Amino acid sequence: MKTRFGDRGSGTVWVVALIGAVWTVAVMAMGVGAARVARHRAHAAADLAALAAAAHVAEGSGRACRLAARVARDSDARVRRCAFHGRIADVIVTSRAGALPRFGTLTATARARAGPVDDDPVPFPAFPAPGVTRGPSAR
Repeated sequence: MKTRFGDRGSGTVWVVALIGAVWTVAVMAMGVGAARVARHRAHAAADLAALAAAAHVAEGSGRACRLAARVARDSDARVRRCAFHGRIADVIVTSRAGALPRFGTLTATARARAGPVDDDPVPFPAFPAPGVTRGPSAR
């Protein structure tokens, strides 16, 4: 069977293109995975920090918020806001997913409230919705 001269090596080009496509999908999947990990870490840190702050509100809001910040730091997150509405702690934390090529730094934000069950409901103040945001590119 005869092969045309122009077809020689075309399999190599197709394999290299396939490897490039698989590599691109893998890098995108790692970025999505990193964002999800950061989101889950932020939600867990916010829950734990709010519970810690609410448990120590009797010691003063400053001490309770410092404890919430320490709990969040131990969970690889950072408290962005800590406030009290009566005895209810309202905590917002951020967690970084790290720098991703061409996307920059991904930061997940989560909010949690904790307090005694017997208190009257306190209206939830309006703040920006938590989520994953993209920071400046790390180049």
